[in-house]
Amino acid sequence: MLYSITLRILYQYNSPAEVGRHLLRVTPLHLPGIQILRSARVTCDPVPSETLVRRDFFANTCTEISYRDSQDRTMFEMQAEVERLEPEPGMDVSPRRPGFRGEVQGATSLHPLSPQHFLPASPRVPRHDGIAAWAAAAAREADTAFAAVDTICAALHRDMTFDSTATLVDTPIARAFDLRRGVCQDFSHIAICALRSLGIPAGYVSGFLRTLPPEGQARLQGADAMHAWVRAWCGKDMGWVEFDPTNAVLAGSDHVVIAYGRDYFDVAPVKGALRIAGGQSTSQAVDMIRIGEGR
Repeated sequence: MLYSITLRILYQYNSPAEVGRHLLRVTPLHLPGIQILRSARVTCDPVPSETLVRRDFFANTCTEISYRDSQDRTMFEMQAEVERLEPEPGMDVSPRRPGFRGEVQGATSLHPLSPQHFLPASPRVPRHDGIAAWAAAAAREADTAFAAVDTICAALHRDMTFDSTATLVDTPIARAFDLRRGVCQDFSHIAICALRSLGIPAGYVSGFLRTLPPEGQARLQGADAMHAWVRAWCGKDMGWVEFDPTNAVLAGSDHVVIAYGRDYFDVAPVKGALRIAGGQSTSQAVDMIRIGEGR
């Protein structure tokens, strides 16, 4: 499917920010066999004093910008055209769980895709005994690595409630798990914690998910949103497989990848620092339109 995607992130400051440096991870990835990045452009208002585009360790596209002059608002806009390929249906050829640990231990590369980076605790996903106990019970009957991942994501979808008011971007996973409520970031972090506790390497995917309005209603501009889901390493034959625990589905042609990381800390769309005396507010809007569909 071919999509036109626009992301706008607006920061408004209560008092002028004198200087600022920002790191943006908002540009979709070009992933041969998965998605094709036809074009992409990042613009900033006001125009930055300096701009640098580079790749991070996980090969995500990073746009670094800096401001020397004061500003009372900053807007970042990303426009892209992305072709998301339809995933081919596959079979579960992952190893049985008793032998899976040996496969993980044998994957000793330090390449960014190595499962070794995605098994230990990470900045936003510490180990959690309660999540580990829940995961062990939920996946007790799953006999392969892939089945365990699928079971954990389905169980999380069953046991948690999507609630956009329950958590904030910095809410610890322990709090979200206690509430059994949260947003896609919380679902993904808890799933990652659960899978790692089972010895399954797991990471975080940031991206876009196409949403459709109810039948008979017009699509609202900016109604889409950034999304998050999980990637899990299911052995040397299956490799990395992406799951969306918020919706209890495998990631498919409606999911467009922006960045891969160990957790949200690695892929946050905007990081930075400002010299400012007052507070700030932020808003975000996404338009993800299938080209040729008209919606």
